[in-house]
Amino acid sequence: QVQLVESGGGKVLPGGSLRLSCAASGITFRLYTMGWYRQVPGLQRELVADFSGGANGKSNVAYSLKGRFTISRRDAENTVSLEMNDLKPEDTAVYYCNARGEFGNAYGQEWWGQGTQVTVSS
Repeated sequence: QVQLVESGGGKVLPGGSLRLSCAASGITFRLYTMGWYRQVPGLQRELVADFSGGANGKSNVAYSLKGRFTISRRDAENTVSLEMNDLKPEDTAVYYCNARGEFGNAYGQEWWGQGTQVTVSS
């Protein structure tokens, strides 16, 4: 049974920081690109950042978020994290953890977490 469990969401003041974490189970973690997406009601889910798997994994952050958001992964712990700094009200959204199979028998598989709410408001 595959599970992606997010944690770390909440309410924060503008300019504040949050760290989201996603713990994966039931998958061979290193075979997956791990990512964070976000969605505002009425809008499409958008990529925030992802980190490819394998020995030469690379991180990628949406252009508009570079400098404020950082993604990291710990394959030994099956976790991926998103550090968010200088948060703005427009960052308010539900944030979802995503696992996308990249190698071997994981190729083509995709899994989502249930999402965690991030609210940036004074």
